[in-house]
Amino acid sequence: MTKQSRIFLAGHRGMVGSAVLRALKANGYENILAKTSSELDLRNQNQVNSFFQKHQPSIVIDAAARVGGILANRDYPYQFLMDNLLIQNNLIDASVRQGVEKFIFLGSSCIYPKHAPQPLKEEYLLTGPLEETNSWYALAKIAGVKACEAIRKQFGKEFVSLMPTNLYGPHDNFDLHTSHVLPAMIRKFHEAKEEGSAVELWGTGTPMREFLHVDDMASAILFAMENTLPESIYNVGTGKDLSIKDLASMIQHITAHHGPIHFDPTKPDGTPRKLLDVSKLKILGWKDSIDLEEGVRLTYQWFLDHQKGYKEVKL
Repeated sequence: MTKQSRIFLAGHRGMVGSAVLRALKANGYENILAKTSSELDLRNQNQVNSFFQKHQPSIVIDAAARVGGILANRDYPYQFLMDNLLIQNNLIDASVRQGVEKFIFLGSSCIYPKHAPQPLKEEYLLTGPLEETNSWYALAKIAGVKACEAIRKQFGKEFVSLMPTNLYGPHDNFDLHTSHVLPAMIRKFHEAKEEGSAVELWGTGTPMREFLHVDDMASAILFAMENTLPESIYNVGTGKDLSIKDLASMIQHITAHHGPIHFDPTKPDGTPRKLLDVSKLKILGWKDSIDLEEGVRLTYQWFLDHQKGYKEVKL
């Protein structure tokens, strides 16, 4: 692999993909292929195969996915299962057929069993039932992880799966119907500050969660791209977590909201705790660098700078 290697970055306009694109350019990679969904529908196998045959990428980074929080997963289970299966299967199969040198697949920490021991190790995959609220997305991602493992085993190709913890940062989704917890909180606290009202949050506030800034995720992807990793699956995170209540207090302070916070225990909490064991990737030389509070401040500023042009996500 060289700085001139042809890299196809799928999902370059999303939160993760845009961070990876910035990181690639900052590190001198210029031969980057990127297409919008209107230019290339990754759910369409014929389109994907034609694209690969024409452009012959040597490296593929799959940052394309349908993502969302508990509410979106509950309301759109079929789309979360099928769209993600179609996207990843088309990309993985085309990469095998066209002899791609390295494929980096992005999964999710939700692939691990709901009640697996903490912190979550890579070998806990498929050792117990999934968390029900995002099982459709998790099942799709597990299929991608196992496909990459099978390709590595059968063909000896460098297909690597990275399992990020909860990501946040610029270009996040702040739609209250489809977003994850951290960006949803940023928007809720900001709007409550503007209205002088209380903030209503789902669940008890007791679940523990880990968060990683998307620029750190991008650095992990570049690390995987530039180095030979001996195994097929690696967790990516900070190795540190906090309660949802503590996260709410942090965001309330950063947004300067001064009203009450009400938790609704009738709404689902999700997994009680989800902390990744990141020792495998750390031993190889990668670690995070952005402190959570500083990262949230940067994300809130990005939200403030872009909220006027913000549009709700429709599924």
